[in-house]
Amino acid sequence: MVIVGIVALCVVLALLAFLVPRLSHGPERGTQRALGLGSRAGGKAPGPLGRLFSKPFRSSSKAVGRSGSAGRRTRGRLPF
Repeated sequence: MVIVGIVALCVVLALLAFLVPRLSHGPERGTQRALGLGSRAGGKAPGPLGRLFSKPFRSSSKAVGRSGSAGRRTRGRLPF
């Protein structure tokens, strides 16, 4: 269920970045801030568990950043 939520969030951010590139930075940063908070909380677990618990948040944050930048990059490539 969480994976579906992250995928849906990435799709919404990509569409937002495509339609209104300047206004997409705020939601993208807010999402990355929330995911970073989860990553830091998971990283406080001892030893290898910390890396294991924080990894889903790190990869989700990367995906959110990529989808936003892909939407803005696609918008920039349009001929009009």
